[in-house]
Amino acid sequence: MVALEAQLRPCALPRRQCFRRYRTASAHRPRRCTPAAAAESPTSAPSRFVQWLQENGLPEQGVRLETLQRDGAPLDTVVASRPALPGDVVLRVPDRLVVTLDRIFHSASLAELLTTSKLSELACLTLYLAYEKKRGTASFWHPFIKELDRLRGKGQQGARSPILWEPWQVEQYLAGSPLVAQVNERMKGIDREYAELDTVWFMAGSLFNQYPYDIPTEQFTPEVFRQAFAAVQSCVVHLQGVPLSQRFALVPLGPPLLTYSSTASAMLRYDPTSREVQLAADRAYRPGEPVLAWCGPQPNSRLLLNYGIVDEANPYDRLPLEAIIPASDPLYSLKRGRLAEQGGGLATQQLFQLSRGATPLPAPLFPFLRLALARTPRDVWAVEFGPGAGPLDGGSEARALGTLRTRLAARLARYPAPVAGGEGDATPDRDPETNARRAAAARLVGIEQQILRAALAQIEALPFGQRDTQGGEDPGAGAPALILD
Repeated sequence: MVALEAQLRPCALPRRQCFRRYRTASAHRPRRCTPAAAAESPTSAPSRFVQWLQENGLPEQGVRLETLQRDGAPLDTVVASRPALPGDVVLRVPDRLVVTLDRIFHSASLAELLTTSKLSELACLTLYLAYEKKRGTASFWHPFIKELDRLRGKGQQGARSPILWEPWQVEQYLAGSPLVAQVNERMKGIDREYAELDTVWFMAGSLFNQYPYDIPTEQFTPEVFRQAFAAVQSCVVHLQGVPLSQRFALVPLGPPLLTYSSTASAMLRYDPTSREVQLAADRAYRPGEPVLAWCGPQPNSRLLLNYGIVDEANPYDRLPLEAIIPASDPLYSLKRGRLAEQGGGLATQQLFQLSRGATPLPAPLFPFLRLALARTPRDVWAVEFGPGAGPLDGGSEARALGTLRTRLAARLARYPAPVAGGEGDATPDRDPETNARRAAAARLVGIEQQILRAALAQIEALPFGQRDTQGGEDPGAGAPALILD
């Protein structure tokens, strides 16, 4: 929703003529304006938003909006308004105040068609709110849209998604992290969705006929769409047990006002009896305490990418390790057959996940490496899979562990040291959000480094893990490729 209003212009031509003009004269697009920021009291905006909710049927809540200070910057947060016990319903939002695709398109089948073949749910929600914003106060959603504009996707740690950071901030703050590539891929995906906007505009004529404006790519730039997409992404809720067309929902008083936690068990759920989205407390709350909701089993890289947050207690953090038995291996066919028979679903190109904790290396990785480095058919058939599988011999086990240790150490060396912008950085920026970005990135990078160091320590603690093997990785044709990104 960011900065879309000034990009929208009425179009006096019929829809087909608008489309024809776009196709034949796209080189003569009119200049777009940069909207001026509206002056508004930061304390009055949330109260007006809550007043609108109450006027439209929001029942009495066990929560309230409160402005808290985090690192010198104000953040609006949903907190308990009264004492609560586990199981108490503290948040209730009627479905008429929830934005879902079936309500947007007035048809569940059309919503599913569009999101299956053309756009993601997030892109459709973004496109709808973009046109609703142009209607101003005539739109029922005007107060909600103003609230989304005010929040601009800022998470409860004061940072926004890295897709809204400056490119140099992504490269510098996240140096060495796989998230850099994920950010770039997400931005490419958003650009691909932007290119499909006009098609959806014509497919969903029943929706967009009510808007006398040009087609989407005539209305706003890719950059503006990216900003709006990120804002919607930060507050969308994934409802469970509902039809596909209702799965992605924008819930007032939900995130980013609601604090996400990786260890909470409370979830926003739809109750068909009351026709409300509800949140039941998973713990006792005192008045003024931030209310937590589970964000799903997402690693911190995804939490930062989607919501601008990093949860240091997150048990779902992972680092991917791809191990490949190359086709150039003289025993490739034999090894592939061995995996098919005894590997328990492993393939010659296998993705493993390194987790947090004292033993981050997954157990199936070790027999895979033993098989990959086997030099004779006899060794191939001697590799065992499953619980309790042991090494073939000391030399081959040392070679396998040395190969893995070399790759992990090289991956760890990709991070700059010390990490720039850490929590204890002596030169904080004057901009609180810049500091929040640096701190969030430092937390993520620190967790990734912890996983790698723990993996190296796990190897060192194993029998044959400390044996010095020449060159670490076997330079022969059968050496496995280990890709850790």
